[in-house]
Amino acid sequence: MAEDIYLDPTRESFDAFKALPRDVPINMLNLLRFHQEAQYPADHPNVAHGWSGARAYAEYGKTSGPIFQRVGGTVIWRGQMEAMVIGPDDKQWDSSFIARYPNSGAFMEMITDAEYKKAVVNRQAAVLTSRLIRFGEMDGPDTFG
Repeated sequence: MAEDIYLDPTRESFDAFKALPRDVPINMLNLLRFHQEAQYPADHPNVAHGWSGARAYAEYGKTSGPIFQRVGGTVIWRGQMEAMVIGPDDKQWDSSFIARYPNSGAFMEMITDAEYKKAVVNRQAAVLTSRLIRFGEMDGPDTFG
């Protein structure tokens, strides 16, 4: 069975994101699975480097990081998958992190920035499939309830 590939948002999912409250902090869970070898367009200069997907994603982080920080973004958690405890065994993630933004406007500012648009080619070359899930904050007890 072929793996479902998710690299960029659909128009519908992006419209749903934009319809949510814009003036509250948001947390974006990123789950990433990398290509063994980065998949750059044939005319891209990084093709000559023969980078792995992980290396191309590191380049994306390096070039997009200043924009992410400028809009107020921070990484509040980063982890490496060790085992699927509940869920499909065939879903494995090479990297995961939660990026926090002061509001959805900051996220929108980042992804529409001209320099970010240049940097994102490295993400697109690096990532085989991904999930990007927006979470709002909620009050509650420090238990599972």
